[in-house]
Amino acid sequence: MAERTAAVTWNGSLLEGGGKIDSVGSGAFGPLDVTWASRAEDESGGRTSPEELIAAAHAACFSMALSHGLAQAGSPADELKTTATVTFVPGTGITKIVLHVRGEVPGMDEAAFRAAAETAKEGCPVSKALAGVPEIVLDTRASIRT
Repeated sequence: MAERTAAVTWNGSLLEGGGKIDSVGSGAFGPLDVTWASRAEDESGGRTSPEELIAAAHAACFSMALSHGLAQAGSPADELKTTATVTFVPGTGITKIVLHVRGEVPGMDEAAFRAAAETAKEGCPVSKALAGVPEIVLDTRASIRT
């Protein structure tokens, strides 16, 4: 079992206030500024948002799950590049996540890579935690080498 911790301080109201992700247990990052504007508007002004952090977590977890699945199937990837895009609609919440993955997988065809990616999307713990999101889309492309 592993537990992870993050500490946040918020001051003021939702719309006018602001916060800071003070620290994370690993010390890997922080402090990071966060505001409603960085969450709900296109321009973040150098501040992060919960959705950006969810995108990072989802891309990392999915990549790990896919890497493991490919290795277990006897076709370890040389490289996987994953981008997660999280759509947030104020007043509604997170409405969509798109996972784009590009992989260099020796000896694996596009269909097999797509199937492995679908399995990873379904089995990734972060995907499971985000199961309430109305739409999670997967876009794959493999660079096949023999």
